[in-house]
Amino acid sequence: MTKSSRSLLGRLLFQDKGILPTGRLLIVYACFSGILFAGTLVGLSWTWIFVLNALFLALSLIDLTFSPSKKNIEVKRNIPDQMERGLDYTVELTIHNTSDRDMSYRLLDGTPQSFQATFPLKGKLSGHSTAKPSYHVVTPVRGDYELTRLYFRYRSSLALWEKQKTVETVEKVKVIPDLTETRKVLEDAQRFLLYEGVKIRKMQSGAGEFSKIRNYVVGDDPRKINWRQTAKLREVMTNEYEPEHGKYITILIDCGRMMGAELEKGNRLERSLEAAMTVTAAALQNGDYVSVLAFSRNVKVYIPPAKGMAHLQTILHRIYNLEVDAAESNYAAVLHYVQTVQKKRSLLLLFSDIHTFLHEDNALYYLQRLRRQHLFLMIGIEDDMLVKRIKSEPIDEIQAMMKSMAQKQMLVKKREKSKWEKQGLLMVEAREEKLATTAVSYYIDLMNRGLV
Repeated sequence: MTKSSRSLLGRLLFQDKGILPTGRLLIVYACFSGILFAGTLVGLSWTWIFVLNALFLALSLIDLTFSPSKKNIEVKRNIPDQMERGLDYTVELTIHNTSDRDMSYRLLDGTPQSFQATFPLKGKLSGHSTAKPSYHVVTPVRGDYELTRLYFRYRSSLALWEKQKTVETVEKVKVIPDLTETRKVLEDAQRFLLYEGVKIRKMQSGAGEFSKIRNYVVGDDPRKINWRQTAKLREVMTNEYEPEHGKYITILIDCGRMMGAELEKGNRLERSLEAAMTVTAAALQNGDYVSVLAFSRNVKVYIPPAKGMAHLQTILHRIYNLEVDAAESNYAAVLHYVQTVQKKRSLLLLFSDIHTFLHEDNALYYLQRLRRQHLFLMIGIEDDMLVKRIKSEPIDEIQAMMKSMAQKQMLVKKREKSKWEKQGLLMVEAREEKLATTAVSYYIDLMNRGLV
């Protein structure tokens, strides 16, 4: 393809500047050509045909004088610099027409290929006026993106020719994990868990830090009744305790090959990141220290432990662009690394694929050593296809064979899990939509029981 043909193709694909004929001009010219063809039947010479065609083209170009000049058109974009994966956002555009001419326009934003939006935008704009069209965009893939251009086309009221203008405007957008569950925890952790059918367990009598005095309700421990306040207010009041703050939580995020398995919404890594951020928010809100380590074959990111809600942003900005690696995860090397950097007792919360981890015998040695000082909890996503096969009805020989193989695989997994759990290593599987809730509920349960 020659340079000139590539330039013409770019203009037709809304990618360049210049002037293009509109559909109306082509229809008018087709009718005009029909008249000229009829004229040839009655003796119209070719000279007159060329002259009339040139005259038609010249008269059509007068249409350009009724449309604004390119220097009188300004287009700006207002887009959030940070967007969450899978959520709907509104991008506002501002179009200024400083000329006296009216126009109708079409606009296309040069969004990255992964962005989901509907183009082109269409509208009309009078002279010396401003329009503020907008469009909705969904960003399903995390990472850093750059929007560099806006493509603008407009025409006059005659609509014979259309002008193109490419606006250079560079804006950077950061797509982060979906923090919907995280916001729910920050608003009210108890309400978040009750909504999912889980309740925060109460402290053992006399354990933890004193929190507040409240009204006694059915089910409270009678030994915690505050008799002084009960006598004073003439209502039964009870003391409420909460776990001691300042515990250490180490979140391990697997970025190996198996974490790229696709789910209904995203993949295992996407769900694990969202659940990890939810647990992080809950722990920081409770005053605990949180550190995060992401790994595959080697350590990809390590964030030292810190407390305070400002640390949530630090963690988010370090892990938001993690990607799945093609390599297998090296659990033994990573657990050895944890042993060297985390000297204080902590809860090791590993988000990974349990089926893959069960066959890592090399990691068992390091986990047995870590267990002497730390509490280990592994959370994975339940294999929905395996569960469906087990629950399916064996309507024929093939279905019966597939169900029996799924049951056998489940039995093998349970046997291997039992071997690890006998070493004191807790493993939990949850449905993808329940992963964040399960992780937070187990964290709160372990904190309430004072196991860390």
